[in-house]
Amino acid sequence: MCGIFGVVTSTSHRPCLTREHLLRARDRMTYRGPDDAGLWDGGHCILAHRRLKVVDLSEHGAQPMIAPGGRDAIVYNGELYNDAELRRELTPQLASRAQAFRGSCDTETLLAALSIWGEAALPRLRGMFAFGHLSEGRLLLARDPLGIKPLYWRRWHANGIAHLAFASTIAALLDLPGANDAPDLVTLSAYLTTIRTTLGARTLYQGIQCLEPGTCLSLDLRDDKLTPRLTQWSRPDGTHDPADPAETRAIVMDSVVRHLRSDVPLCSLLSGGLDSSILAYVARPHLAELHTYCSGARISGSADDDFTFARRAADALGTSHTEAPVTRACFELRWPEMVETLATPLSTPNEVAINQVARTLRADGRIVTLSGEGADELFAGYNLPLSAMARYIAQGGGDPASHALAEASWIPPDAKAAVLDPEVWRSVEHDAALAAWYHETWSELAAQTPAADPHAHALQTLLRLTRRVNLEGLLARLDTSTMLAGVEGRTPLADQVVAAFAEALPLGDKFDPHQPAPHGTKISLRHAFAPDLPREIIDRPKSSFPLPVQEWMDVGAGWLRGSAFAREVFTPAAIETVAARPNELWRLSWPMINLALWGRRWE
Repeated sequence: MCGIFGVVTSTSHRPCLTREHLLRARDRMTYRGPDDAGLWDGGHCILAHRRLKVVDLSEHGAQPMIAPGGRDAIVYNGELYNDAELRRELTPQLASRAQAFRGSCDTETLLAALSIWGEAALPRLRGMFAFGHLSEGRLLLARDPLGIKPLYWRRWHANGIAHLAFASTIAALLDLPGANDAPDLVTLSAYLTTIRTTLGARTLYQGIQCLEPGTCLSLDLRDDKLTPRLTQWSRPDGTHDPADPAETRAIVMDSVVRHLRSDVPLCSLLSGGLDSSILAYVARPHLAELHTYCSGARISGSADDDFTFARRAADALGTSHTEAPVTRACFELRWPEMVETLATPLSTPNEVAINQVARTLRADGRIVTLSGEGADELFAGYNLPLSAMARYIAQGGGDPASHALAEASWIPPDAKAAVLDPEVWRSVEHDAALAAWYHETWSELAAQTPAADPHAHALQTLLRLTRRVNLEGLLARLDTSTMLAGVEGRTPLADQVVAAFAEALPLGDKFDPHQPAPHGTKISLRHAFAPDLPREIIDRPKSSFPLPVQEWMDVGAGWLRGSAFAREVFTPAAIETVAARPNELWRLSWPMINLALWGRRWE
């Protein structure tokens, strides 16, 4: 796991960035790669890298990596889980060029694959990845199909020269000479509703875009305009044959085992829920000892919190278990620290808990952790929105996209007029872009969803929307929260092979609205591992390191009241009402205080 950065101009120019600019951009990601740093200057293209050593700890894995002969160069963040298969296929092709692999790092595998196959290599890759690849006057940026690894980019002019820069983090792309770092009010308003820091490709900064999952960007560096070409190289098409739910167990077990490859100590997060318990169950026999970790807040008198169930699961599975509790003081300290370092608001409060557990396991000498993200989005784990959509369709509802947006809203669009400054509310056209994105995305996904009765079609489309919206946000949450502690988070259940299999499962093998929760959710996954896990784990409702935000939001009341940025974007009445009752109005106070913290960079 790493942090990558690059900046290019056309071949007839050189970037207007000093070495100080380049090192500052790279080293803003030191937490992502504390083990090593690299910088390669190719004239019109400069690549930089921060390395977290995970596989092949030797210098053979150092980046930026240059191919033999100097024709190709790459900076890469991720892991390939079919590395061995790719190497077997690539080895004879390299030999025909009088070349060979020097080490065992998957960066070398990826560079060889791109050198030989070009963009056609992308569908062959199984893993999490984001990279920038330079070859013969062309730059290729690409991101894995599920969006496990982040990648941001921006294009701007400085001294009359077109520039394009890319990085693993938004912070690395800020403060570049001549670039626009102003806030994007459209995405800001959308964040208040969705608590997601992106809206499609838009970010909270006007000049910075997110490369969306399964997308690549190619650039002809002989073009002085640097016109990017964006291509969706991976997209679910909904045409595959129905999957056999009996294969669920084998598909998941194969993915977990593939995710265990590491040359540094590996562990697993364990909340005591179904998904994390499955990971621990499958991983345990393949390791001499499995260490598991749980976080969250200790709730006095509670017998059903994550700590209790995680301990029971650990005892049943034979893991060495550690607890990393979050206190109110820890929450108050870490929240603003994380926002400042990331240069974005947090999405969910339990990002603090994930960061706390990552800090704890890193202090114990563990560098890689498994985590259960993905199962709810791929196997239908969210009972409430699915059941609500089922009722909506049964009652003759005709606008499922608007219904889905309303159900997902922290601050509903129709309540924004009382929250946002009137001029801001007018400038974002009353969330027209947010509504349009939901409707366009729903229509796109509905067209890809196999025909069925209206009820089943709406639920299948909602599952796809959940994958598109929720999963990308949760994966970003895991990446940022773990990487802030120098830890690589891996998600065996959010794997493209697992995702394709889950996509092809019949709806009834994922969700049944007639069964009580949680038994009507993640049906095939629950059945596949029911013989192996304690009944109380199989029957437990969803949980994921929760924090008592209804009791802790008051830590930020003063931050909101004292924010000049908040006074520019929110109404005075909204600020005063929320600051006076932050715990009671926590669904308002959480996003508003986050934006107040984020807005400090303009104060």
